[in-house]
Amino acid sequence: MTEYMVLIVGDADRWWTTMTAEERKHGYEQYSLFSKSLVERGHKITGGAELHASTEAKHLPPGTTTVTDGPFAETTEQIGGFYTVETDDVDDLLDCCTILTAIGEGIELRRVVQPEERAS
Repeated sequence: MTEYMVLIVGDADRWWTTMTAEERKHGYEQYSLFSKSLVERGHKITGGAELHASTEAKHLPPGTTTVTDGPFAETTEQIGGFYTVETDDVDDLLDCCTILTAIGEGIELRRVVQPEERAS
């Protein structure tokens, strides 16, 4: 099986700032459906987490040791969470991801580099 990182991308802070309690409840139900669908369809969830608001983020720009609070100021999309999933059927994995896009989440799917693929 190949391992993928399913990144949840978009306005993640909306969960903390603009969504009603009912909208959050519905959203979490859809995340549960997503997880259940993955398992039922033969994908293996190997990890993942929901992230707190981007206002709690710490940022280190490339080439510096200076730490700043929060995300890039000019960035409107943030990573709000992730799943790591092993699968032999990436097309079906993407089909499962439409459960999350239907509730306004963006998805970025990336294959995880395996040790044998690393440059020596």
